[in-house]
Amino acid sequence: MGKLAVIAIGGNSLIKDKQHMQVDDQYDAICETVKYITDIIEEGYEVVITHGNGPQVGFIMRRSEIAEEVEHMHPVPLVSCDADTQGALGYQIQQAFHNEFTKRSIKKNAVTIVTQVEVDENDPAFKNPAKPIGLFHNDAQVKRLRKDHPDWVMTMDSGRGYRRVVPSPMPKKIVEIDAIENLVNSGFTVIAVGGGGIPVVVDKNNGYRGVNAVIDKDHASGMLATKLGADVFIILTAVENVCINFGKPNEKRIKATDINSIKELREQGHFAPGSMLPKINAAMTYLENGGEKAIITSPENLLKAVRGEAGTIII
Repeated sequence: MGKLAVIAIGGNSLIKDKQHMQVDDQYDAICETVKYITDIIEEGYEVVITHGNGPQVGFIMRRSEIAEEVEHMHPVPLVSCDADTQGALGYQIQQAFHNEFTKRSIKKNAVTIVTQVEVDENDPAFKNPAKPIGLFHNDAQVKRLRKDHPDWVMTMDSGRGYRRVVPSPMPKKIVEIDAIENLVNSGFTVIAVGGGGIPVVVDKNNGYRGVNAVIDKDHASGMLATKLGADVFIILTAVENVCINFGKPNEKRIKATDINSIKELREQGHFAPGSMLPKINAAMTYLENGGEKAIITSPENLLKAVRGEAGTIII
């Protein structure tokens, strides 16, 4: 088997702009990203793909709210939205790989594993929901939602409207890790841990029970990279490099660096909590647990990044 790369694709990167939010637009974006990933497969890498699902979960939830309001249908629980998006996005990603492999005469197959990720029921996040999900709501909408769903926590988000916030516990265990590893060892390109995984807790009978929460995709992806012993953990995002002083006249790109330098920059507050910080934290955790190299870059720079010619490379 060649070198193994775990590659995390952001959910927002699959929605290019407000004019390209339909399912076909999403598939076009996936096909573009898959071309870049296939480039490194041709370089000899085996890959496992993870992906975000934030916007997609938001669409499902809004459809569910409208159906509940207009036709009085039952609402779709968040945990089911997590599962739905794993299947739907996984289908598109594996189809894009199949078509790209066929075009290039590559004898490989892609497969999606709908993945559960165990979390701790006593994780502090359950007492302090802080992860915004879904679309923005106006005063009238939020009044109705609070009446229909008294257990939901709705907060104003940056003056743009109200959004539901949910717990974001840390991942403890990837339930289907053995299946993922066996498929990788058999030569499959695997799509797994979509959206951070379906959050589950252990019940009193030592079984699993799904919970309405969102696991950070980058943390779960880093854990997957660690468990698989990946040679490189790659996070694909909108920019070629991690920057300090982003958007300012003294903005500086970070290229090749080491974990201690990144840790120092993090402690200086250079990385935004809702943007680059989770990616930096996930990369650092992977490296601290025995990983060799983490890369943060944009899809179009992926091949150059694995060759050491682009992106932010942390060792």
